[in-house]
Amino acid sequence: MKTGAFVIPTGIGASIGGFAGDACKWARKFASKNRLIVNPNVVNAACFSGITENMLYLEGYSLDEFFKGHLHLLPSKNNRIGVIFDKQIPKDVLDVHINTINAVKTVYDIDIPEYIITEEEVGVDFFIDNSGSSVGNIKNPETLLNAGRALLKNGVDVLAVVCFFPEDQGEDYENGIGVDPVGGVEAIISHYISKELKVPCAHAPAFADYSISPKLVDPRCAAEFITPTFLPCILLGLQHAPKLTPHQTQGSISVDNVDFLITPYNCLGGIPMLEMSKRNKKVYAIRENETVLNVSKVNFPINCDIINTYEELLELI
Repeated sequence: MKTGAFVIPTGIGASIGGFAGDACKWARKFASKNRLIVNPNVVNAACFSGITENMLYLEGYSLDEFFKGHLHLLPSKNNRIGVIFDKQIPKDVLDVHINTINAVKTVYDIDIPEYIITEEEVGVDFFIDNSGSSVGNIKNPETLLNAGRALLKNGVDVLAVVCFFPEDQGEDYENGIGVDPVGGVEAIISHYISKELKVPCAHAPAFADYSISPKLVDPRCAAEFITPTFLPCILLGLQHAPKLTPHQTQGSISVDNVDFLITPYNCLGGIPMLEMSKRNKKVYAIRENETVLNVSKVNFPINCDIINTYEELLELI
């Protein structure tokens, strides 16, 4: 069995995988024949998840460190998940999320022994920058670290983070146009926690309005409009997050073990793509999946194969 990576960066408006679970069907098809490393953006879908037993769930910072050769992955299927809640989350919203944790534990038998509320408010802002990408700021990241350290001290393996977000999704996004406005700052949060605490991490936003809207939206983002919380998908994913180790150990996976990487057509400047190209390994850029970026083989010196569709690549591999 080959080992591949299916990566769709967050917050760059990918036409496939830039919404809510709309890349799941392709990731699942590739994972049916290959062990597949995926970033959360590929399989997260609010109350749903495209994760399978054959996938390794890895957020962006750890993904970059893995492809640089600084980390090795040790597959793990029964992680103890600790949940960090932002102090700013109102009590009624928090209670919905606690019910969500209990529902996921009951249905999927996932080990979630503890949650913690940050000592101070985190303070999250998000916006679309001049490039059209989703970005943002965290005003008080240290309070997240303190909460994460406390959970890790109590024996959890991985961290789920839920921060309070002051606004909801924009009309462009719900109509299937443009970029997920919260994706960029979500990636910043998970990158920061993973970098500082050296454990797998994923983030889900919490909004004050947890009512379910009856209006019709683009099918690609529909998953986010039929649930009051986006927490289930990251809990399901983190159960499948590999342990991270700086050294090769028995059963661990290194970048040298990765046979191919699949990525959207014009976002080839990322570390996974560059490192795979440097190692003369297969990078497949999918033409049907474009982003707001303009970093393609046409204008960027990278060794990759351009494939028209995911279906075509599935038949090739």
